[in-house]
Amino acid sequence: MSVLARSLEFLDQDLFSPATELFNTLISNLRIKETNAMTASELERYLTEKFQDLVREALQAKLNMIGALEAESVVKRSDGVALPRKKLVERTIKTTFGNVTYKRWGYSAETGPSLFPADGHLNLPAEKYTHEVRRLVSEDITKLSYDETLEVLSRRSPVTVPKRQGLELVNRAAQDFVDFYNHQLNRLEDSDAPFKDSSSLLIVTTDGKGVVMRHESLREATRKAAEKEQHKLQNRLTAGEKKDRKRMAQVASVFTIAPHIRTAEEIVGLTPVLVEKKKQRPRPEDKRVWASVEREPDQVIIEMFQEGQARDPRHEKQWIALVDGNKKQLRVMKEQAKAFDVTLTIIIDIIHVIEYLWKASHAFYKECDSRCEQFVTQRLLLVLHGQSSQVANEIQTLAMEGELPKKKHKAVDTCAAYLRNNQEFLQYDKYLAQGLPIATGVIEGACRYLVKDRMDITGARWGLTGAEAVLRLRSLRVSSDFDEYWCYHEKMEQERNHSSKYENGLPRLSDNNSGDACPKNRGKLRLVKG
Repeated sequence: MSVLARSLEFLDQDLFSPATELFNTLISNLRIKETNAMTASELERYLTEKFQDLVREALQAKLNMIGALEAESVVKRSDGVALPRKKLVERTIKTTFGNVTYKRWGYSAETGPSLFPADGHLNLPAEKYTHEVRRLVSEDITKLSYDETLEVLSRRSPVTVPKRQGLELVNRAAQDFVDFYNHQLNRLEDSDAPFKDSSSLLIVTTDGKGVVMRHESLREATRKAAEKEQHKLQNRLTAGEKKDRKRMAQVASVFTIAPHIRTAEEIVGLTPVLVEKKKQRPRPEDKRVWASVEREPDQVIIEMFQEGQARDPRHEKQWIALVDGNKKQLRVMKEQAKAFDVTLTIIIDIIHVIEYLWKASHAFYKECDSRCEQFVTQRLLLVLHGQSSQVANEIQTLAMEGELPKKKHKAVDTCAAYLRNNQEFLQYDKYLAQGLPIATGVIEGACRYLVKDRMDITGARWGLTGAEAVLRLRSLRVSSDFDEYWCYHEKMEQERNHSSKYENGLPRLSDNNSGDACPKNRGKLRLVKG
């Protein structure tokens, strides 16, 4: 049989007959008395299985219907070469309802690849899995391991994805992350008054969290250090030795929040806080959180300032940077504040100060001694009143008078140096009077739930590309941007895989094909595109 004859035979089929027959059979089976003995759970499982078959047949018929539509104009590749040859070509794709095989018109010339306009209008990926399968894998991979993700997918749908293909789907799903947020920033900058009604404090905050990586994915300096390191024992680590080397993921967040005036005594717990005041505590607004293990920390901090600039282009809000005292972060923060011409108040997280005070207290008392708590409370109150340098002097004087051993003296000196060196960023008396936040709870929490909870699954050792992809998708979910991102991702996929391959974009398809695809019935129904 010739190609033309086979094509005409296909077009003369009633495409939806198999789906119709399955539906009629299903209704007939539900009518008979034998199904009366089924429990509700048995009925649900039975209907789920049968509806998957029914929907798969309906989907295949609809795809064949669209595949039979012809291009309205001469099809030309992006290089201007016309594709006069035309034939129906079969393709199998894996959908959430199972495998579907459909036929569509392919256009070709004597040389070069064929183009399939119907694939473009359906926005089918280059691989055999549909974007909906990719989306399901991408959603679950933000919460589960790869093995668990693919197992869940196979349980709730007929499609199965091997692990290697699952890795590829996740990597492709995350590829538009940077462009998506650049697009968002451009939209904000074009807006007359972005975030005009949000609160007056704009917070930028960042921190790092280690991710266990495969050896080849470590940064060069870390990799060289790992190669030089020699363990004393072959099968057991000794004190100070590390089993795995980590690569730091830089975590960042931008949000707005209302001022909240408090006293030092309220924070320390010396003055009870009324329930009404606790309820009035402001919450972060329009919070975006993200992390990157691939890009350098400087790049992430620059992106953080770009996000803030897009939200507050006229610098009408008060910019606050919450950090932990890392010298490199402080340097980059100051550089970017100058580059963006913004007045930036840098605040070192009070929680880190408290930790230094606790370590200093253990130089004087045993860890379980109640006097440690009294030591920390008294010094913390002074620090909150803006007297950090006085506290540094006092604890060093106490250490000298007590003639502490050198090892214990080190903790005191470290705490004192931290308080003195960062005095510029420890003016808590002024911060509290202005209602500014003084703790990095948002970014500390993000390091846990965005990075640690997923990336530190027992036994996980990451490659760079896979780790970055999962962090990007997880960032989208945490920032409530996943659904909007996915629409953008599918739009970019259509441009990459289809529209860009034609001279003037995707050619329009004829709309004179009816549901049964029979030539004699053409023209009676029109395909309406949503």
